[in-house]
Amino acid sequence: MFKIAVLVSGSGTNLEAILNAIDEKRLNSSVNLVIADRECYGIERAKKRGIETHIFDRKTYRDELSKKIYEVVKNRADFIVLAGFLSILEGEILKEYKDRIINLHPSLLPKFGGKGMYGDNVHRAVLENKEKQTGCTVHFVDEGVDTGRIILQRIVSVDDEDNIDDIKKKVQTQEHIAIVEAIKSLEVAYEGAN
Repeated sequence: MFKIAVLVSGSGTNLEAILNAIDEKRLNSSVNLVIADRECYGIERAKKRGIETHIFDRKTYRDELSKKIYEVVKNRADFIVLAGFLSILEGEILKEYKDRIINLHPSLLPKFGGKGMYGDNVHRAVLENKEKQTGCTVHFVDEGVDTGRIILQRIVSVDDEDNIDDIKKKVQTQEHIAIVEAIKSLEVAYEGAN
């Protein structure tokens, strides 16, 4: 069984999707750590399930954030999953967990990725660019921002009458499926390697 550290910044609905998949035996993993870069409901979800939690406020830790997270996950997690995590990881953690850190992004990368592209900013850009499709991407985390190798994408259509909230709901539904599929693919890859 693989141990997963999940990093969150928001409500934790993708964390919940992962935990539900574990409960339903669709994943051969356990979430043993949930780490946030600010106070958020994702931490409350983890506490309700008895999962160890840590909050390293990004304003307090700034340049030390990745180091603090690495100190907690080192030798305690097989994979790190960024599920609505807004801070950028850098340094040693990226080397030690190469090809074992994944991020869920709310667009079809490489479109609408990079610095400042998160949450409603992404969905607004989709509308402003009159895209007919959007979706979500799960990718490996590297030294860039949303530049890592893509694992999978799920697509939704953008209708003429859609607003930001409509797109967000469509994409979020697919995110819950995509994050579980991506973790499953990591499990398979690493089970085969050992």
